Amino acid sequence: MSKFLLEIITPEKQFFKGEVESINIPSLGGACTIMAGHQPMVFATEPGMITIVEEGRTREAFMSEGFIEVRPDETIAFSEAVEWPEDIDERRAKEAKERAEEMLRRNRSAAEYKLNRIALQRAFARLRVKHHGDAGWKDE
Repeated sequence: MSKFLLEIITPEKQFFKGEVESINIPSLGGACTIMAGHQPMVFATEPGMITIVEEGRTREAFMSEGFIEVRPDETIAFSEAVEWPEDIDERRAKEAKERAEEMLRRNRSAAEYKLNRIALQRAFARLRVKHHGDAGWKDE
């Protein structure tokens, strides 16, 4: 299978860099799978689970909002936060979920609602990755 260079960057670090077969990433219009030779594009991502396929093995991670640039030979993703399942603090994610749910119940303005909805989406995505993923690569 053809490969392409994938680089995932956060404000703090380079999270991942390597030759991969594909990445499935959550976007505002729904999940998008990128493979080698994909049509060039730039799009916004939303909080959720990404799936990276490398050497026939898959690995999942949490990815917060950001954007991605796709080129035929490389893809670069920029995100506020990206975490492997073993790096997610489950207690902290549950507390963030509870805070966001409470803030949504208060619903003071459209702008606050949108920010709280995104916070809740991040918390749910972290918990889903923590419980779905494991600490390593899985064979396809």
